[in-house]
Amino acid sequence: MSIFQGCGTAIVTPFRNGEVDFNALGRLIDFQIAEGIDAIVACGSTGEGATLSPAEKKAVIAFMVQCAAGRVPVIAGTGGNDTAAVIAQSIAAQNAGADALLVVTPYYNKTSQRGLVAHYAAVAATVTIPIIIYNVPSRTGLNVLPATMRELMQIPNVVGTKEASGNIEQIVNLAALCPDCELYAGNDDHVLPILSVGGKGVISTVSNLIPRDMHQLCTAFFAGDIEKARALQFKILPIWKAAFSDVNPIPLKAMMEMAGHCTGELRLPLIPADAANMAKIKAALQNYDLILGA
Repeated sequence: MSIFQGCGTAIVTPFRNGEVDFNALGRLIDFQIAEGIDAIVACGSTGEGATLSPAEKKAVIAFMVQCAAGRVPVIAGTGGNDTAAVIAQSIAAQNAGADALLVVTPYYNKTSQRGLVAHYAAVAATVTIPIIIYNVPSRTGLNVLPATMRELMQIPNVVGTKEASGNIEQIVNLAALCPDCELYAGNDDHVLPILSVGGKGVISTVSNLIPRDMHQLCTAFFAGDIEKARALQFKILPIWKAAFSDVNPIPLKAMMEMAGHCTGELRLPLIPADAANMAKIKAALQNYDLILGA
């Protein structure tokens, strides 16, 4: 059985004066669930997990589990480039009540395809909850090849992948080679193409802002309403383009503040978007009726 089918939101981590704003995070989770989202993801790229301390990660994951209260699955981002640290964070996330893990490939020091198998096997041996592999070569410099994913799927609790390679040919080959893999789009502009080859849904950035539309895109597809799914995929494109006009989650944090969800505060090395991008971001929100006024 899939961890979830549909749209899972990679939730931003709200900050206020340098600290995690748990009040805002609680409101975000309630908003997401009220809008019909199918899962929530803690401490991913969009959640600035790389700048959260181990204690902060543990606290954020535990809070999200408590706030979700079983209404939707909570998937914890525990990836990194040090296998021992990933193991420690994964055990902590499981102990905090996470339903599954999202584990990005090692970055900077990277590894070989054989090393990837060894890395994930070592992590999987220490936990019992499902693991989704996160493949995002643009951030990590490391690509999980379809043949490697087939080998990874032999590890009992590795169940799927968040595919953000942007390479549709690779994704189609992966779907053909690994029919049992729970395949989730990692790019919001690729949801419908990935669903069409057997994908289970998307782990989304823009669903922080528009969870209902992202959920309904998936729901329409699974109900056989391809025309509606296609219309929603096209509808979200301007928001997606604005959200990735700078490094994620710089534009998204600005959008979340403009839409009244939380502050736009970031942690270094991320800094606010420049004036030109801010104007594009605001225009995209206004055109989507997420903010009012000029």
